[in-house]
Amino acid sequence: MEALLVLMLMCCSILWKTAECQCTIENFKPRLRVGNRLQQPQQGYYRDGDIMIGGLIATQNVYPIFPPSHIFYPSLIGRTSHIPLNYYNVLAFVSAVEEINNSSELLPNLTVGFHIEEPYNHVLLSYRAAINILSGMDTGIPNYSCKTSAPMAAVIEGLLSQESSELYSFSRIYHYPQISYTSGNLFMSDMVKFPNFYRTVPGDLHLCTGIIRLLKHFDWTWVGILVSDDENSMRAVQILREGIERSGGCIEFIQNFHLSSTILQIASTSTKVIIFYCNRDSIQVIKNINIWKASKKIWITICDLKLTIFSNYDDKKNTLGFIMAKKNIPRFYKFVREVNLAQFPSNSFIESWWKELCNDQCPKSIQRSCSGNKVHSHFIHCSNMNSGSSYNVYNAVYALAHALHAMITSSSENTTIWNGERERFGDFLPWKLHRYLKNLHFKNALGEEIFFDENGDLSIGFDIYMILLANGTTRKEIVGSYNPYAPSGKDFTINEMAIVWEEPFRETPPQSRCSPDCLPGFRKSTKKGKPICCYDCIPCPKGEVSNQTDMDTCIICSEDQWSNSDRDACIPKIITFLSYEEPLGIALTLISIIFFLIAAAILGIFIYYHDTPIVKANNRNLSYILLISLMLSFLCTLEFIGRPEKMTCLLQQTVFAITFSIALSSVLAKTITVVMAFHATKPGSKLRKWMGSRFSNSIVFSCSLIQIVLCLSWLFTAPPFLYHNMRSEIGLILIECNEGSVISFYCVLGYLGFLAGVSFIVAFLARNLPDSFNEAKYITFSMLVFCSVWVSFIPTYLSTKGKYMVAVEIFAILASSAGLLGWIFIPKCYIILLKPDRNSRKYLTKN
Repeated sequence: MEALLVLMLMCCSILWKTAECQCTIENFKPRLRVGNRLQQPQQGYYRDGDIMIGGLIATQNVYPIFPPSHIFYPSLIGRTSHIPLNYYNVLAFVSAVEEINNSSELLPNLTVGFHIEEPYNHVLLSYRAAINILSGMDTGIPNYSCKTSAPMAAVIEGLLSQESSELYSFSRIYHYPQISYTSGNLFMSDMVKFPNFYRTVPGDLHLCTGIIRLLKHFDWTWVGILVSDDENSMRAVQILREGIERSGGCIEFIQNFHLSSTILQIASTSTKVIIFYCNRDSIQVIKNINIWKASKKIWITICDLKLTIFSNYDDKKNTLGFIMAKKNIPRFYKFVREVNLAQFPSNSFIESWWKELCNDQCPKSIQRSCSGNKVHSHFIHCSNMNSGSSYNVYNAVYALAHALHAMITSSSENTTIWNGERERFGDFLPWKLHRYLKNLHFKNALGEEIFFDENGDLSIGFDIYMILLANGTTRKEIVGSYNPYAPSGKDFTINEMAIVWEEPFRETPPQSRCSPDCLPGFRKSTKKGKPICCYDCIPCPKGEVSNQTDMDTCIICSEDQWSNSDRDACIPKIITFLSYEEPLGIALTLISIIFFLIAAAILGIFIYYHDTPIVKANNRNLSYILLISLMLSFLCTLEFIGRPEKMTCLLQQTVFAITFSIALSSVLAKTITVVMAFHATKPGSKLRKWMGSRFSNSIVFSCSLIQIVLCLSWLFTAPPFLYHNMRSEIGLILIECNEGSVISFYCVLGYLGFLAGVSFIVAFLARNLPDSFNEAKYITFSMLVFCSVWVSFIPTYLSTKGKYMVAVEIFAILASSAGLLGWIFIPKCYIILLKPDRNSRKYLTKN
């Protein structure tokens, strides 16, 4: 299209020399009017002024605003439809110009003119309209400016996006500002490529953001998109898709809605929400194919849908739409009601329009007396339906006027361009106006802040409406708004109380998801080859939770917490230890006390019968030491039961190790004494002098001292400490005593094993010595029990955890101590108490 435009311009340039027009831009010296306002113009094609505020290009689909033979000369280029209400755009333009010319504050001593062209929705006629405006002639000639009126400041237009872009190819040559009151073209939001383009409507980029905010508000993550096939709509849908996916949503399909298979495809989709992205040319197509016949869907549309396109109410329900915020222009109703129709060119369409407005109660020229209620109600009804574009036209005229006012009154240009009546305005350069348009900031008659953002878009937002049924008729109810320029938190609002969801939706609000919500305790697992919104819900593993719906990952509980049974909350872990109150602790405590009492009773028996031969045999002092050490061994197991403390952790292993080393040292001394006693009875034996108690006591002392040194070195280097074990058992905190230095722990156990092994070997070698009461044989059995217990203890100890590990160690202590007590002392007690006749020296020494 631009190639065609360039070709047209080149052809026109060739004809330049043959043109009969003899004027150039230098030939025009318009006058400056001071004080006197422009009088009511006669019926004609344009309105004169000191400066032309702009060319309004207005187009329509069926009825022309003015017949082709009448060109209304200052400049509004706009687009209306066959619906008569769009005639309000022209009236809003004229109304705004009138207010500016009657204002003493805005553009004082300067009269504003305007020019209206109608290209009839035709590309070539749009080019012609642009040439006419730029040349200042009814029959325009390219490259000529034969103006019979004031210089033009800008072009205000209401064309379609494509036509608006093509018109820009003309206006940019002369650097005229081009202000659109309808186009949301995304491509023209680039101020680098389109530095002279402005618009008084929010751009489609903000519209896409508003749709995403609406989807996010209702948590609609599974949507479909129908789109018209024009370039701007396809680009907008691409931006919309990226935004939806970035916010966590997914798109089931993107379909061009003019295809014949559209309805069938929509009916078979799983999404409940469909975004209908269309341009203004799509309305008739929508009516023809009747897209809304696809039931059980929620529609989101950007088209300002007329309710007449629906065949019945079933087509209308559950439809949300975005429209530009509609405002009632102050004093506009009064202007329309009282304006003199003779100012405007006339044709049959315009006459019928005014006649309908008056409801056949007023003459062709509406007089001030024409103020009937029917006229008022008709106007209010119509303006509410279509005041959006009129309001945008109104803002466009005022924005341009304020920019001109700022340029004229600026201090930098006060002396060179505008100096009372002495200077003319013929040297106006349109590109100077851009600086003031870009920095524009004022309040309109409604008190709203008006300025152009970095994309050249006016700072207004959108209304969100819903089509509702009331009293048997349909109406549009405003249910929310989106204004990207409002403060955070107020930019998006939805009145859910005003929204009525119709069948088949019973939820409030309805849901549109590819997969159901993953409840707390579950996480999402994306299905292979599917969008991220399509997933399975799998339970969180133990120790992890999800406390919200649709969580992507489960949260790992802290070390001191664990997941509950529903996996939706972390709860404190259960603290566990071998307690006196639980059955295992009670049983071990009773066994320890019983064995302690048995050992104490045996000690009492031995003390009571201390003069008997069987007590005196093998050094009764060693028997006392052994019994006392066994009693302490039974008691030391109580340190392992109950809640561990810092002190008990230090004493547990060391007390056990020392008492056991004393007991084993005593057993070793007894064994050696038995062997020495047998050999000392032989004639000439030198071992008789070692048979005293001093030798046996030295064995006990020296062997025990070694263990004491090992324990002290353990306590001073890496002592046992209190430890909260949070990892050994699931959901439990084990309070236990950590050994500290594992090497020291096994050195202490190893030394006990060494003493037990030596005692066992010596006793085993002496088991067959001739004696009526061979104590070496009983010591052998006791050491066999002792070694068996502790050899099996080590793997069992290492394979258990928590309180059961402690129970295993207690059992080993009790079993090994009980083995010593039983095999060494029970046979002697049997003789002392039940067989006193054997408790004699004669019986003990006989072979």
